[in-house]
Amino acid sequence: MPEQKNHSQSKPNPRMTAFRVLMRVEGEDGYSNIALSETLAAAKPEPRDRAFITRLVYGVLEKTETLDHVISSYTGNGRARVEPEVRCLLRMAVYQMVFMNTPDSAAVNETVNLAKKLRLFRATGFLNGILRSFIRDGKHIPLPDPDRQREKYLSIRYSCPLWLVKLWQKSYGGDIAEKILAGLEGRPPVYLRVNSTRISDGAYLKRLEQAGVKAAAFAVLSGCLAVEETGDIAALPGFAEGLFHVQDASSQLCCAMAAPEAGSVVYDVCAAPGGKSFTLAERMGDSGRVMACDLHPHRVELIAEGAKRLGLRCIEPTVRDALGECLPECADLVLCDVPCSGLGIIRRKPDIKRKAREELSGLPDVQYRILENSSRLVRKGGRLVYSTCTLHPAENLAVIARFLESHDAFEPCPLPLPEGLERAIDEPDYALTLFPHMLNTDGFFISAVRRKDGT
Repeated sequence: MPEQKNHSQSKPNPRMTAFRVLMRVEGEDGYSNIALSETLAAAKPEPRDRAFITRLVYGVLEKTETLDHVISSYTGNGRARVEPEVRCLLRMAVYQMVFMNTPDSAAVNETVNLAKKLRLFRATGFLNGILRSFIRDGKHIPLPDPDRQREKYLSIRYSCPLWLVKLWQKSYGGDIAEKILAGLEGRPPVYLRVNSTRISDGAYLKRLEQAGVKAAAFAVLSGCLAVEETGDIAALPGFAEGLFHVQDASSQLCCAMAAPEAGSVVYDVCAAPGGKSFTLAERMGDSGRVMACDLHPHRVELIAEGAKRLGLRCIEPTVRDALGECLPECADLVLCDVPCSGLGIIRRKPDIKRKAREELSGLPDVQYRILENSSRLVRKGGRLVYSTCTLHPAENLAVIARFLESHDAFEPCPLPLPEGLERAIDEPDYALTLFPHMLNTDGFFISAVRRKDGT
């Protein structure tokens, strides 16, 4: 009996593990996916606890604005007057009670006990009082009046920084702005790209169904499957055989509209970890050349490993700076999926919302320089595709418009939209903004230009 008791006590406390991840994200390390994976690797929780920790961490990060609004309604000023460790405990407790259906008594008791383990003894009474007051008030989230304080209401309702709400309202209008906010809530779907060089869509879909995996074909694009309750991706049927790779439908649509031809020369100038390069190669029937480039050797190695698993021999993983020297006019197609603010993938990386607006100000110039430099690779008659995973006009249409204004050798190239896909906003035919509410994809931007034949 004593051995059993000691064994149970040695198990990591899932709430303590979640707390450590969240406090690390609050610090200089910053990245939730890295902090979570490294902390889980060290703690080695059981599968059920691992799921609880993951949900709690990402949930608190996703709902921080809302949670802090609740906290401030009881403290007067939640951010300024409550020390970071106590504020983190309050966020965790409120999230559990409101969004995870954790019994109120368990949430309160576990939070107070956790404070004691963290030696925050003076905070235990404060925590207990705040949480029990919240429970007595019916766990009500006091939202601003949506008619009188529309922007603040949206900020608290969808837990999004006020500056970002204002940006989207100004850029896309109030209706689409709220649809963006709603579309970026919750966990994102998982999409697979079927390796058409090895198996057909129908045959692979049948294999998934036989294995009990819930899967469905994507509405407007062949070769794209949405899967549910996947668990470990590497355990899906056909992973080791290279029958698929994971890639959001927005990126797959980008590759479809890039329309690479079999036997052509393609440059993917910011390729890692390789998803677009793989899809382009598959669309080319694994013929021609796909130069999959990245600045960092370890990321290029990831591309090489993925191409080997998929059996794609036309991919040439290459260490190359997107701002470095270019071979002149050698490519039929150049894809510039540039580094961006990531505002279209917030539901994958909720800590993106923690960025200050000032951090984004220099991105358009970097993106323009990559686009301009990469244009030197494009042969006469060849195409240059520019894309981002952000919803920010300054990083999207403004960059490609600036390029066209200063490069007479290039002209707009209309995008071949798949049947069933229509634009949600007024934009030129050489550009497309994908919003999450349209097809349940990441927020994404795609555009294309062509080098004129006579220049």
